[in-house]
Amino acid sequence: MDCLANMKLYFFVYLTPLVFIGCFNGSSESDSDTYFGGEIIKPNNNYVVLENSLKNRDTFYLNDDNRFLEPVKNLQPGVYRFQHGDEFQTLILEGSDSLLFRLNTDDFDESLVYTGRGAKKNNFLIQSYLDDESKERELVKHQQMEPEEFQRHVDMERRKKFESFERFLSKTPQSELFRDIVTASIDYNFFYYREKYPFGHYGENKLVHFKDLPDGFYDFRAAIDYNKEELIELTSYRRFLFWHFNNLALAEFYPDGKHIRFDRQSLKYNVAKLNLIVEKVENEKIKNFLLRSMTSYYLLNNDNAENSAMMLTEYLKKASDQTDKDYIKGFYDNLESLKPGNPIPNSELYTYGRDQVELRSIITKPTVVFCWLSRNKMHTRNSHYMAKSLKARFPEINFIAINATDNDLENWKRTVSKFDYPSEHEYLFKNTQEAIDKYVMSYGHKVFILDKNGIIQNSNASLFGSEIQDELETLLATSTK
Repeated sequence: MDCLANMKLYFFVYLTPLVFIGCFNGSSESDSDTYFGGEIIKPNNNYVVLENSLKNRDTFYLNDDNRFLEPVKNLQPGVYRFQHGDEFQTLILEGSDSLLFRLNTDDFDESLVYTGRGAKKNNFLIQSYLDDESKERELVKHQQMEPEEFQRHVDMERRKKFESFERFLSKTPQSELFRDIVTASIDYNFFYYREKYPFGHYGENKLVHFKDLPDGFYDFRAAIDYNKEELIELTSYRRFLFWHFNNLALAEFYPDGKHIRFDRQSLKYNVAKLNLIVEKVENEKIKNFLLRSMTSYYLLNNDNAENSAMMLTEYLKKASDQTDKDYIKGFYDNLESLKPGNPIPNSELYTYGRDQVELRSIITKPTVVFCWLSRNKMHTRNSHYMAKSLKARFPEINFIAINATDNDLENWKRTVSKFDYPSEHEYLFKNTQEAIDKYVMSYGHKVFILDKNGIIQNSNASLFGSEIQDELETLLATSTK
């Protein structure tokens, strides 16, 4: 009871000054009666961005107590995304909501909790998201089931999800908008499981057997709406569409049913995905989002320069959003600059001692540069562990770690100190967004293998697996010549 009272008091105390300010400025509740605010423990920067699919965007700045509370301008009821640092979460905002959140960046999603008007529906939404993430981790095991068994399992889990939703609604009635959004989120999440199933079940060597799936396995496709722009901020809808088109294009990869190994980087297969998107999706925003996502994924993972150029040409013919087209052209150019044989692009870095240096200036011998992201804590710890192990085996090689996401020098230093990383080899990009673009880190970490002159040997290496050891042995052998 004391905790509840404190929450109410906190909300009242925080909201009251803004109400008085609104009255003083002569504004009325009808101008804007939806508020959004929060408190961030260990913030990565001093602001939060709130936006929706219509590109309505607000930036809210934290005060000295790492809190904020502001009216939402031009509210369009529906799904929004709020972002802090390189992490984000979705929420639903409707008229008259006054929503507060509290989170700790050490555990962004798991620590997120809402209070205020609109809190119950959004606490349900975040818990549903966490449950889905847990189910996602179980998917690998369930993909080994036979198709009929997998279908029954997924249908059973979907019924359980809807039963839980109905129990919530019986205790906490919500708007039709909320019910529609959550219903769609549940449906598309389980549709996604079906679309991804053949890739996990058959694997690359036997994926041709996707044609042998039982009748009715994809009956749900009759209910697909490719043009639900109001859902585009939902993770479930986005990843469903991504895997749905991955799946549909298999018919182009196996037109004659020959038993060949599946090649995810086949140009024919990837162009087929772009063609299917243009054919089936009418909504320009969703169409452009999918075209950009599919193209950037292909370019990032493809090593064939001619095919990359052809994929770029196909994309530019089909996309209509000029901002997206400019982004993809820049993305392509940046990838080209990272090809083996090119010098590593230069960037300004902070040292642990707060000095500023240039990346190229610290490459004095064969070097592995690995970039890490604050949000991916497990990968960060594993990367540093592997770098330490490889350093012990290859002492002639320098290993440099660069944080690519912290915008605050002190936050980065606290992380380095907390995990006892070797500070003399730890750096922070001075301009993180510029570095993310320049080194093409859109999808996460990045590992470069460089010779003693800073010439790229591999710009898409991995610290994990046996290949890295072979590459480092080759690097040392060639550096002595």
